[in-house]
Amino acid sequence: MRDATTLSRPAFDMPARSCDAHMHVFGPLDRYPCVAHPHYTLPDGALPLYLKRMDRLSIARFVIVQPSFYGTDNRCLLDALRAAGPVARGVVMIDEDTDDATLARFHDAGVRAVRLDLFARSAERNDAIRAYIGRMAKRCAALGWHLQFYAPGWVVRNLIPLLDDVETDFVIDHMGYMIEEDGLTQADFAGLLALLRNGRCWLKLSAPYRIAKHRGYEAVAPMARGIIEAAPDKVIWGSDWPHIPDSTRDTGELLNLLGRWTADPAVRRAVLADNPARLFDYETETNHGRQP
Repeated sequence: MRDATTLSRPAFDMPARSCDAHMHVFGPLDRYPCVAHPHYTLPDGALPLYLKRMDRLSIARFVIVQPSFYGTDNRCLLDALRAAGPVARGVVMIDEDTDDATLARFHDAGVRAVRLDLFARSAERNDAIRAYIGRMAKRCAALGWHLQFYAPGWVVRNLIPLLDDVETDFVIDHMGYMIEEDGLTQADFAGLLALLRNGRCWLKLSAPYRIAKHRGYEAVAPMARGIIEAAPDKVIWGSDWPHIPDSTRDTGELLNLLGRWTADPAVRRAVLADNPARLFDYETETNHGRQP
């Protein structure tokens, strides 16, 4: 794990109440057991380590996203929300038969979205995936939550024509995961931008290293700029900390990419502060009894 004091400082003025809308927290295995066959080993991702990064980067708020490492066991996330207080929100993973009382308890803890692992469903037919999205959207709509899609770019591409009438807002992780090496084209990306402009879709500027592969961050810049220009009011930023599988990455460098993707302070304020405040319900009182 890279020491927080070595992270690059923000190269632009950070807006008040800036939010990291995508990070993960991990705890000891003896307290929070992982799924039977995780895709990676336990990273060093304790909440105190992340809080040091917040101070270094002038980040005031953050969203804890449930990792596939824990599946639908959200105990680590919920404990982290309790420890963090009103500056944090959560995105859980749930089974379809999760009862309403559990979801209400999650809401009181600061949860505002459900993450759908569409990598795990990528072998299913498009209509089956869309039906699953519809069922989960109905659960979220009752709580004022949104959906978050963790999906390969080719699944996103295939779903685009089917997502016009989703009942809730939905966020697609990692710029739609449209990786050139996976056969995604400029036409596919244009379709994603059209969905962003005209539907309930939001996009997350996160994990550019997953998109760039070995081509460097400049290869991602046209995509990021296109997303921001298409709908700056429906774009959020996330660090993807602790940057699995490489926790030596400079989180500050990743933040500073935003300054290269847009020079407009008003747009940066929207992406870092205004948009996540609206999407994650930061503007209303929580069970903690005060506004963060």
